[in-house]
Amino acid sequence: MRIGIPAETHAGEKRVATVPEIVEKLIKQGFNVAVESGAGDGANFSDEAYRTAGAEIVNDKAALWAESDIVFKVTVPTSSEVNLMRVGITLIGFIWPAQNPELMQQLAAKKATVLAIDALPRQLSRAQKMDALTSQAGVAGYRAVIEAANVFGRFFNGQITAAGKVPPAKVFIAGAGVAGLAAIGTAAGLGAVVRANDTRAEVADQVKSLGGEFVKVEYEEEGGGGGGYAKVMSEGFLQAQREMYAKQAREVDIIITTALIPGRPAPMLITAEMVKSMRPGSVIVDMAAERGGNCELTEAGKAVVKHGVTIVGYTDLNSRLARQSSTLYATNLFRLTEELCKTKDGVINVNMEDDAIRGLTVIKDGEITWPAPAIKMPPPKPAVAAKPAPAAHGSSGAPASAGKTAAFFAVAALLFLLIGAYAPPAFLGHFTVFVLACFVGYMVVWNVTPALHTPLMSVTNAISSIIAIGALVQVSPPMMLDMTRPDDWIRALAVAGIALTAVNMFGGFAVTRRMLAMFRK
Repeated sequence: MRIGIPAETHAGEKRVATVPEIVEKLIKQGFNVAVESGAGDGANFSDEAYRTAGAEIVNDKAALWAESDIVFKVTVPTSSEVNLMRVGITLIGFIWPAQNPELMQQLAAKKATVLAIDALPRQLSRAQKMDALTSQAGVAGYRAVIEAANVFGRFFNGQITAAGKVPPAKVFIAGAGVAGLAAIGTAAGLGAVVRANDTRAEVADQVKSLGGEFVKVEYEEEGGGGGGYAKVMSEGFLQAQREMYAKQAREVDIIITTALIPGRPAPMLITAEMVKSMRPGSVIVDMAAERGGNCELTEAGKAVVKHGVTIVGYTDLNSRLARQSSTLYATNLFRLTEELCKTKDGVINVNMEDDAIRGLTVIKDGEITWPAPAIKMPPPKPAVAAKPAPAAHGSSGAPASAGKTAAFFAVAALLFLLIGAYAPPAFLGHFTVFVLACFVGYMVVWNVTPALHTPLMSVTNAISSIIAIGALVQVSPPMMLDMTRPDDWIRALAVAGIALTAVNMFGGFAVTRRMLAMFRK
Protein backbone atom coordinates (compact mmCIF):
# COMPACT_ATOMS: atom_id res chain seq x y z
CA MET A 1 0.00 0.00 0.00
CA ARG A 2 1.08 3.57 -0.63
CA ILE A 3 1.34 6.10 2.18
CA GLY A 4 0.98 9.75 1.14
CA ILE A 5 2.41 12.68 3.12
CA PRO A 6 0.84 15.97 1.94
CA ALA A 7 2.10 19.43 2.86
CA GLU A 8 0.03 21.00 5.63
CA THR A 9 -2.19 23.83 4.40
CA HIS A 10 -3.20 25.52 7.67
CA ALA A 11 -1.68 28.97 8.08
CA GLY A 12 1.46 28.90 10.20
CA GLU A 13 1.64 25.10 10.39
CA LYS A 14 5.24 23.98 9.86
CA ARG A 15 5.01 20.38 11.03
CA VAL A 16 5.02 17.38 8.71
CA ALA A 17 3.43 13.99 9.35
CA THR A 18 6.58 11.92 8.87
CA VAL A 19 10.33 12.44 8.72
CA PRO A 20 13.10 10.79 6.66
CA GLU A 21 14.17 8.58 9.56
CA ILE A 22 10.65 7.11 9.81
CA VAL A 23 10.31 6.79 6.02
CA GLU A 24 13.07 4.18 6.08
CA LYS A 25 11.21 2.20 8.75
CA LEU A 26 7.90 2.38 6.87
CA ILE A 27 9.58 1.04 3.73
CA LYS A 28 11.00 -1.88 5.73
CA GLN A 29 7.44 -2.68 6.74
CA GLY A 30 6.50 -3.08 3.11
CA PHE A 31 4.94 0.30 2.36
CA ASN A 32 5.66 2.70 -0.47
CA VAL A 33 5.95 6.31 0.73
CA ALA A 34 5.16 9.41 -1.35
CA VAL A 35 5.86 12.91 -0.01
CA GLU A 36 4.55 16.13 -1.50
CA SER A 37 7.37 18.39 -2.59
CA GLY A 38 8.15 20.97 0.10
CA ALA A 39 6.10 19.19 2.79
CA GLY A 40 9.04 19.11 5.18
CA ASP A 41 10.54 22.53 4.45
CA GLY A 42 9.01 24.17 7.53
CA ALA A 43 10.57 21.51 9.76
CA ASN A 44 13.94 21.66 7.96
CA PHE A 45 13.51 18.33 6.14
CA SER A 46 14.42 18.76 2.48
CA ASP A 47 13.01 16.85 -0.47
CA GLU A 48 16.46 15.40 -1.01
CA ALA A 49 16.49 13.97 2.53
CA TYR A 50 13.19 12.20 1.86
CA ARG A 51 14.43 10.97 -1.51
CA THR A 52 17.58 9.58 0.08
CA ALA A 53 15.44 7.75 2.65
CA GLY A 54 13.55 6.04 -0.18
CA ALA A 55 10.44 8.20 -0.55
CA GLU A 56 8.97 9.35 -3.86
CA ILE A 57 8.67 13.12 -4.20
CA VAL A 58 5.36 14.21 -5.79
CA ASN A 59 4.85 17.73 -7.10
CA ASP A 60 1.10 17.47 -7.71
CA LYS A 61 -1.02 17.62 -4.53
CA ALA A 62 -4.11 16.27 -6.29
CA ALA A 63 -2.14 13.27 -7.61
CA LEU A 64 -0.78 12.54 -4.13
CA TRP A 65 -4.28 12.40 -2.62
CA ALA A 66 -5.77 10.49 -5.53
CA GLU A 67 -3.05 7.81 -5.70
CA SER A 68 -2.44 7.17 -1.99
CA ASP A 69 -4.10 4.31 -0.11
CA ILE A 70 -3.20 5.82 3.27
CA VAL A 71 -2.61 9.48 4.12
CA PHE A 72 -0.78 10.73 7.21
CA LYS A 73 -1.70 14.25 8.29
CA VAL A 74 -1.03 16.54 11.22
CA THR A 75 -3.91 19.01 11.18
CA VAL A 76 -7.58 18.47 10.41
CA PRO A 77 -8.13 18.15 6.61
CA THR A 78 -9.85 21.04 4.89
CA SER A 79 -12.90 20.70 2.64
CA SER A 80 -10.71 21.10 -0.45
CA GLU A 81 -8.46 18.28 0.75
CA VAL A 82 -11.48 16.05 1.34
CA ASN A 83 -12.54 16.69 -2.25
CA LEU A 84 -9.15 15.46 -3.46
CA MET A 85 -9.39 12.16 -1.56
CA ARG A 86 -9.94 8.93 -3.41
CA VAL A 87 -12.92 6.81 -2.41
CA GLY A 88 -12.06 4.27 0.30
CA ILE A 89 -8.92 6.06 1.49
CA THR A 90 -7.52 5.55 5.00
CA LEU A 91 -6.78 8.81 6.81
CA ILE A 92 -4.69 9.00 9.99
CA GLY A 93 -4.19 12.23 11.91
CA PHE A 94 -5.85 14.72 14.25
CA ILE A 95 -9.60 14.88 13.51
CA TRP A 96 -11.35 16.05 16.72
CA PRO A 97 -14.67 14.40 15.79
CA ALA A 98 -16.68 16.11 18.52
CA GLN A 99 -15.72 19.56 17.22
CA ASN A 100 -16.01 18.72 13.50
CA PRO A 101 -19.34 16.97 12.80
CA GLU A 102 -19.57 18.33 9.24
CA LEU A 103 -16.10 17.03 8.43
CA MET A 104 -17.11 13.61 9.72
CA GLN A 105 -20.04 13.53 7.31
CA GLN A 106 -17.83 14.58 4.39
CA LEU A 107 -15.30 11.83 5.17
CA ALA A 108 -18.07 9.26 5.56
CA ALA A 109 -19.38 10.21 2.11
CA LYS A 110 -15.95 9.30 0.70
CA LYS A 111 -16.28 5.80 2.20
CA ALA A 112 -13.09 6.57 4.08
CA THR A 113 -11.62 4.79 7.07
CA VAL A 114 -10.48 7.45 9.53
CA LEU A 115 -8.24 6.91 12.54
CA ALA A 116 -8.25 9.98 14.79
CA ILE A 117 -5.02 10.04 16.77
CA ASP A 118 -6.71 12.37 19.27
CA ALA A 119 -9.30 9.67 20.07
CA LEU A 120 -6.70 7.19 21.33
CA PRO A 121 -7.86 5.49 24.57
CA ARG A 122 -5.05 6.80 26.76
CA GLN A 123 -5.95 4.58 29.72
CA LEU A 124 -4.43 1.61 27.89
CA SER A 125 -0.78 1.26 28.86
CA ARG A 126 0.22 -0.23 25.49
CA ALA A 127 -1.28 2.80 23.73
CA GLN A 128 1.28 5.17 25.23
CA LYS A 129 3.70 4.64 22.34
CA MET A 130 1.03 5.98 19.97
CA ASP A 131 -0.07 8.89 22.17
CA ALA A 132 0.53 11.93 19.97
CA LEU A 133 -1.45 14.18 22.32
CA THR A 134 1.14 13.58 25.02
CA SER A 135 4.16 14.01 22.78
CA GLN A 136 2.85 17.25 21.29
CA ALA A 137 1.73 18.64 24.64
CA GLY A 138 5.22 18.06 26.04
CA VAL A 139 6.75 20.08 23.23
CA ALA A 140 4.19 22.87 23.68
CA GLY A 141 4.84 23.08 27.43
CA TYR A 142 8.57 23.41 26.85
CA ARG A 143 8.07 26.06 24.19
CA ALA A 144 5.69 28.06 26.41
CA VAL A 145 8.51 28.60 28.92
CA ILE A 146 10.90 29.61 26.12
CA GLU A 147 8.37 32.16 24.86
CA ALA A 148 7.94 33.52 28.38
CA ALA A 149 11.71 33.83 28.82
CA ASN A 150 11.94 35.63 25.48
CA VAL A 151 9.68 38.50 26.55
CA PHE A 152 10.36 38.50 30.31
CA GLY A 153 13.51 40.60 30.08
CA ARG A 154 15.24 39.14 33.15
CA PHE A 155 17.14 36.07 34.28
CA PHE A 156 15.17 33.03 35.35
CA ASN A 157 17.82 31.92 37.84
CA GLY A 158 18.99 34.02 40.73
CA GLN A 159 22.51 35.42 40.52
CA ILE A 160 24.94 37.34 42.67
CA THR A 161 27.10 39.64 40.57
CA ALA A 162 29.45 42.56 41.12
CA ALA A 163 26.59 44.79 39.95
CA GLY A 164 24.21 43.45 42.57
CA LYS A 165 21.97 40.54 43.47
CA VAL A 166 19.39 39.26 40.95
CA PRO A 167 16.46 37.36 42.50
CA PRO A 168 15.13 34.26 40.69
CA ALA A 169 11.97 34.59 38.63
CA LYS A 170 8.77 33.22 40.14
CA VAL A 171 6.70 31.11 37.76
CA PHE A 172 3.18 29.81 38.35
CA ILE A 173 1.84 26.96 36.19
CA ALA A 174 -1.95 26.60 36.08
CA GLY A 175 -2.63 22.98 35.23
CA ALA A 176 -0.20 20.11 35.74
CA GLY A 177 -1.07 17.85 32.84
CA VAL A 178 1.55 16.78 30.31
CA ALA A 179 2.09 20.33 29.04
CA GLY A 180 2.14 21.75 32.55
CA LEU A 181 4.65 19.18 33.79
CA ALA A 182 6.89 19.90 30.81
CA ALA A 183 6.69 23.61 31.62
CA ILE A 184 7.49 22.95 35.30
CA GLY A 185 10.56 20.90 34.43
CA THR A 186 11.80 23.49 31.94
CA ALA A 187 11.27 26.49 34.24
CA ALA A 188 12.88 24.71 37.18
CA GLY A 189 15.79 23.72 34.95
CA LEU A 190 16.31 27.37 34.08
CA GLY A 191 16.55 28.19 37.79
CA ALA A 192 13.16 29.76 38.45
CA VAL A 193 11.09 29.31 41.60
CA VAL A 194 8.19 27.25 40.26
CA ARG A 195 4.71 26.83 41.69
CA ALA A 196 1.88 24.84 40.16
CA ASN A 197 -1.73 23.91 40.72
CA ASP A 198 -4.08 21.29 39.35
CA THR A 199 -7.55 20.08 40.24
CA ARG A 200 -6.18 16.52 40.46
CA ALA A 201 -4.53 16.07 43.84
CA GLU A 202 -2.59 13.00 42.68
CA VAL A 203 -0.25 15.11 40.51
CA ALA A 204 1.21 16.89 43.54
CA ASP A 205 4.04 14.36 43.83
CA GLN A 206 4.83 14.75 40.12
CA VAL A 207 5.08 18.52 40.54
CA LYS A 208 7.46 18.13 43.47
CA SER A 209 9.59 15.56 41.65
CA LEU A 210 10.22 18.11 38.88
CA GLY A 211 11.34 20.79 41.29
CA GLY A 212 8.06 22.67 41.71
CA GLU A 213 5.88 23.54 44.69
CA PHE A 214 2.28 22.32 44.56
CA VAL A 215 -0.18 25.04 45.56
CA LYS A 216 -3.35 23.49 46.91
CA VAL A 217 -6.80 25.05 46.67
CA GLU A 218 -8.37 25.24 50.11
CA TYR A 219 -11.47 23.31 49.06
CA GLU A 220 -11.89 19.53 49.21
CA GLU A 221 -13.07 18.13 45.87
CA GLU A 222 -11.59 15.46 43.62
CA GLY A 223 -10.85 16.78 40.11
CA GLY A 224 -9.83 13.66 38.22
CA GLY A 225 -11.80 12.93 35.06
CA GLY A 226 -11.57 10.11 32.55
CA GLY A 227 -8.60 9.45 30.29
CA GLY A 228 -6.14 11.46 32.33
CA TYR A 229 -8.05 14.74 31.97
CA ALA A 230 -9.51 16.98 34.64
CA LYS A 231 -13.27 17.33 35.13
CA VAL A 232 -15.50 20.37 35.43
CA MET A 233 -15.42 21.50 39.05
CA SER A 234 -18.18 22.82 41.31
CA GLU A 235 -18.80 26.52 41.77
CA GLY A 236 -17.53 26.39 45.34
CA PHE A 237 -14.21 24.95 44.20
CA LEU A 238 -13.95 27.46 41.36
CA GLN A 239 -14.44 30.36 43.76
CA ALA A 240 -11.68 29.08 46.06
CA GLN A 241 -9.49 28.53 43.02
CA ARG A 242 -10.01 32.11 41.79
CA GLU A 243 -8.96 33.43 45.19
CA MET A 244 -5.78 31.35 45.04
CA TYR A 245 -5.02 32.52 41.48
CA ALA A 246 -5.54 36.14 42.51
CA LYS A 247 -2.98 35.71 45.28
CA GLN A 248 -0.46 34.07 42.94
CA ALA A 249 -0.94 36.79 40.31
CA ARG A 250 0.17 39.42 42.83
CA GLU A 251 3.28 37.44 43.80
CA VAL A 252 4.72 35.83 40.67
CA ASP A 253 6.43 37.16 37.55
CA ILE A 254 5.21 34.63 34.99
CA ILE A 255 1.96 32.68 34.69
CA ILE A 256 1.57 29.80 32.22
CA THR A 257 -1.95 28.43 31.82
CA THR A 258 -2.63 24.99 30.34
CA ALA A 259 -6.19 24.20 31.46
CA LEU A 260 -8.34 22.47 28.83
CA ILE A 261 -11.16 19.93 28.97
CA PRO A 262 -11.86 18.06 25.67
CA GLY A 263 -15.02 19.21 23.92
CA ARG A 264 -15.46 22.33 26.06
CA PRO A 265 -14.30 25.95 25.87
CA ALA A 266 -11.19 26.74 27.88
CA PRO A 267 -12.09 27.62 31.51
CA MET A 268 -11.51 31.23 32.53
CA LEU A 269 -8.81 31.31 35.20
CA ILE A 270 -7.08 34.71 34.99
CA THR A 271 -9.43 37.69 35.04
CA ALA A 272 -8.67 41.24 33.94
CA GLU A 273 -8.49 42.28 37.59
CA MET A 274 -5.81 39.68 38.22
CA VAL A 275 -3.82 40.98 35.25
CA LYS A 276 -4.01 44.51 36.64
CA SER A 277 -2.66 43.29 39.99
CA MET A 278 0.49 41.83 38.40
CA ARG A 279 3.76 43.73 38.46
CA PRO A 280 4.70 45.67 35.31
CA GLY A 281 6.88 43.54 33.04
CA SER A 282 5.17 40.30 34.08
CA VAL A 283 4.22 37.69 31.48
CA ILE A 284 1.24 35.40 30.88
CA VAL A 285 1.50 32.56 28.37
CA ASP A 286 -1.98 31.24 27.58
CA MET A 287 -1.63 27.77 26.05
CA ALA A 288 -5.42 27.46 25.72
CA ALA A 289 -5.71 30.52 23.46
CA GLU A 290 -7.00 28.46 20.52
CA ARG A 291 -10.05 27.35 22.58
CA GLY A 292 -10.89 30.80 23.95
CA GLY A 293 -8.07 31.13 26.43
CA ASN A 294 -7.67 30.81 30.18
CA CYS A 295 -7.01 34.55 30.48
CA GLU A 296 -9.78 37.08 29.95
CA LEU A 297 -7.50 39.42 27.96
CA THR A 298 -5.88 36.82 25.68
CA GLU A 299 -5.95 37.43 21.92
CA ALA A 300 -5.50 34.20 19.99
CA GLY A 301 -2.41 34.10 17.82
CA LYS A 302 -0.94 37.31 19.22
CA ALA A 303 1.31 38.64 21.98
CA VAL A 304 -0.28 41.78 23.43
CA VAL A 305 0.55 44.11 26.32
CA LYS A 306 -2.30 44.90 28.71
CA HIS A 307 -1.83 46.90 31.93
CA GLY A 308 1.93 46.49 31.58
CA VAL A 309 1.69 42.69 31.33
CA THR A 310 2.64 40.82 28.15
CA ILE A 311 -0.01 38.20 27.32
CA VAL A 312 1.21 35.57 24.84
CA GLY A 313 -1.64 33.80 23.05
CA TYR A 314 0.25 31.92 20.33
CA THR A 315 -1.62 28.96 18.88
CA ASP A 316 1.36 27.50 17.03
CA LEU A 317 3.70 26.56 19.88
CA ASN A 318 4.37 23.15 18.36
CA SER A 319 5.19 24.67 14.98
CA ARG A 320 7.75 26.88 16.70
CA LEU A 321 9.64 23.64 17.38
CA ALA A 322 8.57 22.02 14.13
CA ARG A 323 11.49 19.64 13.69
CA GLN A 324 11.15 18.15 17.17
CA SER A 325 7.34 18.04 17.02
CA SER A 326 7.39 16.36 13.61
CA THR A 327 9.88 13.73 14.73
CA LEU A 328 7.84 12.78 17.79
CA TYR A 329 4.57 12.78 15.85
CA ALA A 330 6.05 10.67 13.06
CA THR A 331 7.23 8.15 15.65
CA ASN A 332 3.72 7.96 17.15
CA LEU A 333 2.22 7.26 13.72
CA PHE A 334 4.87 4.65 12.97
CA ARG A 335 4.04 2.82 16.20
CA LEU A 336 0.39 2.90 15.17
CA THR A 337 1.35 1.50 11.76
CA GLU A 338 3.15 -1.37 13.48
CA GLU A 339 -0.12 -2.25 15.22
CA LEU A 340 -2.05 -2.02 11.93
CA CYS A 341 0.49 -4.05 9.95
CA LYS A 342 1.80 -6.79 12.21
CA THR A 343 2.57 -9.00 9.20
CA LYS A 344 5.03 -6.39 7.80
CA ASP A 345 3.74 -6.91 4.27
CA GLY A 346 2.64 -3.33 3.57
CA VAL A 347 -1.07 -4.06 4.10
CA ILE A 348 -2.94 -2.66 7.10
CA ASN A 349 -5.69 -4.38 9.03
CA VAL A 350 -8.03 -2.13 11.03
CA ASN A 351 -8.95 -4.69 13.68
CA MET A 352 -12.07 -3.49 15.45
CA GLU A 353 -11.62 -6.19 18.11
CA ASP A 354 -8.49 -4.42 19.32
CA ASP A 355 -9.45 -1.89 22.02
CA ALA A 356 -6.77 0.63 21.02
CA ILE A 357 -7.58 0.46 17.29
CA ARG A 358 -11.31 0.52 17.97
CA GLY A 359 -10.96 3.67 20.03
CA LEU A 360 -8.94 5.38 17.28
CA THR A 361 -11.31 4.44 14.47
CA VAL A 362 -13.98 7.11 14.15
CA ILE A 363 -15.10 6.08 10.64
CA LYS A 364 -14.82 2.56 9.15
CA ASP A 365 -15.49 2.15 5.41
CA GLY A 366 -17.80 5.16 5.38
CA GLU A 367 -19.68 4.24 8.55
CA ILE A 368 -19.27 6.59 11.51
CA THR A 369 -18.17 4.49 14.49
CA TRP A 370 -17.47 7.33 16.90
CA PRO A 371 -17.76 7.43 19.85
CA ALA A 372 -16.24 4.08 20.71
CA PRO A 373 -17.84 1.99 23.46
CA ALA A 374 -16.30 2.25 26.88
CA ILE A 375 -13.34 -0.04 27.40
CA LYS A 376 -13.85 -2.73 29.98
CA MET A 377 -10.77 -2.53 32.13
CA PRO A 378 -9.77 -5.66 34.09
CA PRO A 379 -10.87 -5.59 37.72
CA PRO A 380 -8.18 -4.52 40.14
CA LYS A 381 -6.29 -7.30 41.86
CA PRO A 382 -7.53 -7.96 45.39
CA ALA A 383 -5.35 -6.33 47.98
CA VAL A 384 -3.13 -8.78 49.78
CA ALA A 385 -3.56 -8.48 53.51
CA ALA A 386 -0.36 -7.35 55.11
CA LYS A 387 1.19 -9.94 57.36
CA PRO A 388 1.37 -8.80 60.97
CA ALA A 389 4.86 -8.09 62.18
CA PRO A 390 6.21 -11.01 64.17
CA ALA A 391 6.27 -10.27 67.88
CA ALA A 392 8.48 -11.78 70.50
CA HIS A 393 6.46 -14.57 72.10
CA GLY A 394 6.77 -17.72 74.02
CA SER A 395 5.57 -21.20 73.08
CA SER A 396 1.95 -20.15 73.55
CA GLY A 397 2.23 -17.44 70.92
CA ALA A 398 1.65 -14.59 73.37
CA PRO A 399 4.20 -11.77 73.58
CA ALA A 400 6.98 -12.44 76.02
CA SER A 401 6.29 -10.85 79.39
CA ALA A 402 8.80 -8.94 81.51
CA GLY A 403 8.78 -11.81 84.00
CA LYS A 404 9.76 -14.39 81.38
CA THR A 405 12.55 -12.13 80.14
CA ALA A 406 13.90 -11.72 83.67
CA ALA A 407 13.71 -15.48 84.21
CA PHE A 408 15.65 -16.10 80.97
CA PHE A 409 18.47 -13.79 82.04
CA ALA A 410 18.52 -15.33 85.54
CA VAL A 411 18.99 -18.82 84.09
CA ALA A 412 21.69 -17.55 81.71
CA ALA A 413 23.53 -15.86 84.60
CA LEU A 414 23.36 -19.06 86.66
CA LEU A 415 24.74 -21.05 83.72
CA PHE A 416 27.65 -18.65 83.31
CA LEU A 417 28.32 -18.87 87.08
CA LEU A 418 28.53 -22.65 86.90
CA ILE A 419 30.86 -22.47 83.90
CA GLY A 420 33.10 -20.01 85.72
CA ALA A 421 33.19 -22.19 88.85
CA TYR A 422 34.04 -25.52 87.25
CA ALA A 423 35.55 -24.80 83.78
CA PRO A 424 39.32 -24.60 83.28
CA PRO A 425 40.77 -21.08 83.34
CA ALA A 426 41.90 -21.31 79.70
CA PHE A 427 38.37 -22.21 78.54
CA LEU A 428 36.88 -19.30 80.43
CA GLY A 429 39.29 -16.84 78.80
CA HIS A 430 38.56 -18.17 75.32
CA PHE A 431 34.83 -18.13 75.96
CA THR A 432 34.98 -14.50 77.08
CA VAL A 433 36.88 -13.53 73.93
CA PHE A 434 34.31 -15.41 71.83
CA VAL A 435 31.37 -13.56 73.38
CA LEU A 436 33.06 -10.18 73.03
CA ALA A 437 34.04 -10.96 69.41
CA CYS A 438 30.41 -11.79 68.57
CA PHE A 439 29.22 -8.53 70.10
CA VAL A 440 31.90 -6.38 68.47
CA GLY A 441 31.44 -8.13 65.13
CA TYR A 442 27.69 -7.51 65.23
CA MET A 443 28.15 -3.83 66.01
CA VAL A 444 30.78 -3.37 63.30
CA VAL A 445 28.73 -5.09 60.59
CA TRP A 446 25.42 -3.33 61.22
CA ASN A 447 26.81 0.14 61.91
CA VAL A 448 28.51 0.51 58.54
CA THR A 449 26.51 3.23 56.74
CA PRO A 450 24.88 1.76 53.62
CA ALA A 451 25.02 5.20 51.99
CA LEU A 452 28.78 4.73 51.63
CA HIS A 453 28.25 1.69 49.45
CA THR A 454 25.55 -0.88 48.72
CA PRO A 455 24.07 -2.82 51.68
CA LEU A 456 25.51 -6.09 50.37
CA MET A 457 28.98 -4.59 50.18
CA SER A 458 28.49 -3.10 53.65
CA VAL A 459 28.14 -6.55 55.18
CA THR A 460 30.83 -8.30 53.14
CA ASN A 461 33.38 -5.53 53.63
CA ALA A 462 32.69 -5.37 57.35
CA ILE A 463 33.17 -9.13 57.71
CA SER A 464 36.35 -8.90 55.65
CA SER A 465 37.57 -6.16 57.97
CA ILE A 466 37.04 -8.39 61.00
CA ILE A 467 38.96 -11.21 59.32
CA ALA A 468 41.79 -8.84 58.41
CA ILE A 469 42.04 -7.51 61.96
CA GLY A 470 42.07 -11.02 63.39
CA ALA A 471 44.73 -12.10 60.94
CA LEU A 472 46.90 -9.10 61.72
CA VAL A 473 46.77 -10.03 65.41
CA GLN A 474 48.12 -13.47 64.55
CA VAL A 475 50.96 -12.11 62.44
CA SER A 476 54.12 -11.24 64.37
CA PRO A 477 57.72 -10.82 63.19
CA PRO A 478 59.04 -14.43 62.82
CA MET A 479 62.51 -15.27 64.05
CA MET A 480 62.77 -18.21 61.67
CA LEU A 481 59.97 -19.87 59.76
CA ASP A 482 59.52 -23.48 60.82
CA MET A 483 56.48 -25.16 59.34
CA THR A 484 56.72 -27.95 61.89
CA ARG A 485 55.54 -25.57 64.61
CA PRO A 486 51.74 -24.86 64.94
CA ASP A 487 52.36 -21.11 65.39
CA ASP A 488 53.99 -20.91 61.97
CA TRP A 489 51.01 -22.65 60.37
CA ILE A 490 48.71 -20.13 62.01
CA ARG A 491 50.93 -17.26 60.86
CA ALA A 492 50.94 -18.56 57.26
CA LEU A 493 47.16 -18.92 57.24
CA ALA A 494 46.84 -15.38 58.65
CA VAL A 495 48.99 -13.96 55.86
CA ALA A 496 46.88 -15.80 53.26
CA GLY A 497 43.72 -14.49 54.96
CA ILE A 498 44.98 -10.91 54.82
CA ALA A 499 45.74 -11.25 51.11
CA LEU A 500 42.36 -12.73 50.24
CA THR A 501 40.33 -10.29 52.33
CA ALA A 502 42.28 -7.36 50.87
CA VAL A 503 41.26 -8.50 47.38
CA ASN A 504 37.65 -8.82 48.51
CA MET A 505 37.60 -5.40 50.20
CA PHE A 506 39.19 -3.44 47.37
CA GLY A 507 37.11 -5.33 44.81
CA GLY A 508 33.94 -4.56 46.75
CA PHE A 509 34.63 -0.84 46.84
CA ALA A 510 35.55 -0.87 43.13
CA VAL A 511 32.24 -2.53 42.23
CA THR A 512 30.34 -0.12 44.47
CA ARG A 513 32.01 2.87 42.84
CA ARG A 514 30.90 1.67 39.42
CA MET A 515 27.35 1.14 40.62
CA LEU A 516 27.16 4.63 42.11
CA ALA A 517 28.57 6.11 38.90
CA MET A 518 25.52 4.79 37.05
CA PHE A 519 23.28 7.18 39.00
CA ARG A 520 25.39 10.29 38.60
CA LYS A 521 24.61 12.82 35.90
